[in-house]
Amino acid sequence: MSDSLTSDTIGPVDVAVLLFEGNSFNGEVAPALADLHSAGTVRVIDLAFVRKDADGTTAFLEVEDTDIAESYARIHADELDLLNDTDLKQIAEDLGPGSSALVVVFENRWAARLARAIRESHGQLLSLERIPRDSVLKALAALEDG
Repeated sequence: MSDSLTSDTIGPVDVAVLLFEGNSFNGEVAPALADLHSAGTVRVIDLAFVRKDADGTTAFLEVEDTDIAESYARIHADELDLLNDTDLKQIAEDLGPGSSALVVVFENRWAARLARAIRESHGQLLSLERIPRDSVLKALAALEDG
């Protein structure tokens, strides 16, 4: 599989904002992202960290600017810069005081072949919705209860 991003080969791209209590990142999420990246399930396109201090002061950092940059360096592709200052400022403003977030932009490489086949068949994605985790847990509990 080619490592270059092209309009013919790229899969769907998502943005996830992962909320953490406190204002420090310890890099423990990096190995899980690295596993997904190495397996070809996703390609991490852009990463940033945002935070809001207890006094309401907000800040955002690109992954290269942080103390844990080494943990994320092997999964961060500098091919696209999709997170801009306006996006990061809005995410930081939306955080509660004393919290932080990791913002991850990733290509769903697992879906790239399907997406290409849909495009080549002159189809298009009409709707995509994620079922909330609580709903899935309730359905699983109901299944277990018989």
